[in-house]
Amino acid sequence: MSETSTSTTSGGEGGSFRDRARLSFDLDVDICVVGAGLAGLTVALEAARLGASVAVLEGRHVGWNASGHQLGTVMPGFGLPISDLIARIGFEDTRELWALSREGAESIRANATEEQMPGIALTEGALEVSNVDVGDQLISRLQMLGEDFETEVEGWQIDRVRDHLKTDRYFHGVYYPKAFQVDGRKYVHGLAALARRAGARIFEDTPVVSIDSSGIRKRIVTPSARLRASHIVLAGNIHLGAPLRRLSETLLPVWRYAAVTAPLGERLTDAVTFQGSVTDTDGIDHFRIVDGDRLMWASPETTWDARPERFAPAIARRIRTIFPQLGRVEISETWSGAIGQTVHGMPQIGQLRRGLWVASGFGRQGMNTAAMAGQLIARSILWGDERWRLFSPFELVWAGGATGRVAGQVIATWERGASAAAGALARYRERARAKERIRDARLAEANRQAGTRPPRPRPPPGRPRPVRPSPSSSSPPGSSPPSSRPPAEVNAALVSPGVAEQGHSPELMHSQESEKFPPGSV
Repeated sequence: MSETSTSTTSGGEGGSFRDRARLSFDLDVDICVVGAGLAGLTVALEAARLGASVAVLEGRHVGWNASGHQLGTVMPGFGLPISDLIARIGFEDTRELWALSREGAESIRANATEEQMPGIALTEGALEVSNVDVGDQLISRLQMLGEDFETEVEGWQIDRVRDHLKTDRYFHGVYYPKAFQVDGRKYVHGLAALARRAGARIFEDTPVVSIDSSGIRKRIVTPSARLRASHIVLAGNIHLGAPLRRLSETLLPVWRYAAVTAPLGERLTDAVTFQGSVTDTDGIDHFRIVDGDRLMWASPETTWDARPERFAPAIARRIRTIFPQLGRVEISETWSGAIGQTVHGMPQIGQLRRGLWVASGFGRQGMNTAAMAGQLIARSILWGDERWRLFSPFELVWAGGATGRVAGQVIATWERGASAAAGALARYRERARAKERIRDARLAEANRQAGTRPPRPRPPPGRPRPVRPSPSSSSPPGSSPPSSRPPAEVNAALVSPGVAEQGHSPELMHSQESEKFPPGSV
């Protein structure tokens, strides 16, 4: 199956109809997991490997929603920036959470081998690029990630980013060499296959009708059977349904739309040569090369469900905006997946009451976070691992219902507009600096060719200009004045040349003027 396939019935990895099994008989297990996405299947796999009996209940089929429709990028971190995490829970707890996220990424790498999941198509490296010029912030972030959080990262300057992504839309970048990508759909079905081989039982087309979480043994009712378990793990995201509607309402449902282009051929190398995944710091664009010469691109988001085909033109326009050299881009496939976002921006991981656990809210968190949650909850149940308490500061908060959806859409639209405006301003400033450098270079070249020195700088305002001394003040005492002629000769020299040629003296001219205009006549 191609990485870009969105068919829900293709498979051989546990996703075909003939492999589905409904729960049609009563069952007792140690752990019941509700939801067969990444988090739920990771709980099942880890718990089964540790010796527990596990049953997974899925109302539709494995990976039918967001877990089976994503770009497959795996890297450490959370949706909330590190600085915000530190401000909320402190530096040491943030370091521990970051270490957990690295463990989640490493567990996916350990599972996603060609031996265990044939055709997983693992590729290395992820690049996070900025829409504005933030070179001054890049150094401090690299130091924090590398020294304080023990994450291997590289800082890419603008020229290096644009060598791989040939567009002026992106500036600096942070490269994660240990990050990687997998075929997301194949991974979720491969995870189900691994869980089955470890002893977990997965029942599809088995929705949960009701849950009684009181007592030591919890009771779960399905349309055809009943199940009892010591622990229940709620990993159904926004699709838990009526039995747990209050929990579902703590998540803001967001539908993200993605597409795969038709083969682009040699045109693609004129725009993108980076083989890993690319995300921008504003979380607007996420893309990577698949199948050699196609782009997989995720961009628009809505807080309501819509047909993915409606967004194919918008994704094509977005690709053409970022990489105009690609020209007209044809979209061959589109799809969407509903994710649940929390108000505080962190996932919901922990114990709601004794024996009732939640693993949800992984919108914008990445595959590593869902894997981390599954491992953490399984080990908490069976080993008594208490690290899930690191998520206690991030409580369940009502997402606002219909009003929250409207507000979320308005905020998302405003953020996209603000990001576009900031990017446009950054590109304008970059062009202005480039023009100024060109003018300075031309002026320097003109000065060099003319053999002149650069113009002397003007004195700063407020500083008096130096006064050049007059000739008289510079003459030493007792010296003769500059002119050695007597005053009469000097006065005669001031007469116009015409008067001198006629032989008139200054005295005669004075007398003639006096005769014409006697005193008191004017």
